[in-house]
Amino acid sequence: MTLASLSPQAALPSPSTAVWQLGPVPIRAYALCIIAGIVLACWVTERRLRQRGVAPGAVLDIAVWAVPAGIIGARIYHVVTSPEKYFGAGGEPMKAFAIWEGGLGIWGAVAGGAVGAWIAARQLGIPFGVVADALAPGLPLAQAVGRFGNWFNNELFGGRTTLPWGLQIHRMDPDNPGHALRDDAGQPILEPGLYQPTFLYEALWNLGVVALVLVLDRRLKLGRGRAFALYVMGYTVGRFWIELMRTDEANQILGVRLNVWTAALVFLGALIYFVRVRGPRDYLIPLGAAATPTPTPASDLSQVDLSERETPARATAPEGYRVVREEQYAAWQATGVIPPEPATDQDSRPGDGPLGDAAPVDGPSSDDEDDEPVDEPSAARADRADAAGVRPADRDS
Repeated sequence: MTLASLSPQAALPSPSTAVWQLGPVPIRAYALCIIAGIVLACWVTERRLRQRGVAPGAVLDIAVWAVPAGIIGARIYHVVTSPEKYFGAGGEPMKAFAIWEGGLGIWGAVAGGAVGAWIAARQLGIPFGVVADALAPGLPLAQAVGRFGNWFNNELFGGRTTLPWGLQIHRMDPDNPGHALRDDAGQPILEPGLYQPTFLYEALWNLGVVALVLVLDRRLKLGRGRAFALYVMGYTVGRFWIELMRTDEANQILGVRLNVWTAALVFLGALIYFVRVRGPRDYLIPLGAAATPTPTPASDLSQVDLSERETPARATAPEGYRVVREEQYAAWQATGVIPPEPATDQDSRPGDGPLGDAAPVDGPSSDDEDDEPVDEPSAARADRADAAGVRPADRDS
């Protein structure tokens, strides 16, 4: 009798192999899941960026910074929160760089990826809030796909359960990573009983967060990073209760897993941001060689337009972007005319507007010499108020 015979028949199976050899190159299921998640996140983010006026292909420039920074941040978080594995008694410091052996923290991944995206956004001239909001539904989608890497690795499961969707767990071979131990008959050995499939709970929860962000973002027209804050709140709520179900080793504070505390604190930070930050959604109009309206997808997750593949080369990157409101962006899409910049004291002079067509400033002329005397201080104050865009009713407020 093997340990496998002690498990009920109705159960969710787990793979017994998570690594395949392609000649001398190991192909790891965990890495494939991470890559697939990144590709999906980039696809969703690209479409959402284009809906807000960003030039096609910008997501690749962002990913070049965000993906490596996210991986580095994820590894740093794992090492910092589990230092005994690398720097404690019997630890191997060089193993801290062995990222292929597992050990990535999602909190570090989001923080590191945000830093990389911020750097890329500054280089592209895109407000970081626009990038963050575009990323909001793509990140939980990537996380949902990435969690299946834990399923392949037979890791991060919960406690014992008798539920019909309980998960079978293989006893993995420490001398042959990515492969299950086998009995004398060559069959993979299972741990006794069934376990909570926390990887599946989190994957399904993340898909729910994707739907939540897409629906509320469309209805409320979230901007200024509030869609990203909504994603963070949704994810941390799920991670809080799922983390309490896990039984793998983890550092604790006051008897509670460290990641539970992290989820609670990050949720509070995102909630405060979501409540305090207000403002309309920003749209962007490209300036320079790329200042030509281009069709944008009708929805965040619509099918790819095959006609786009007929373009022989990538469009020229814009020299910069003009931040506008939704109605101005719609007008530019319809007419191709870039709206003028808001008036200031300097550009209110004749001919000084962005397009050189500013109207002359009204004032007294030589024909008005016989008119009643003008209160110069009052007139000056009124002119300054008009230049600042203040309505008459607001001048005394």
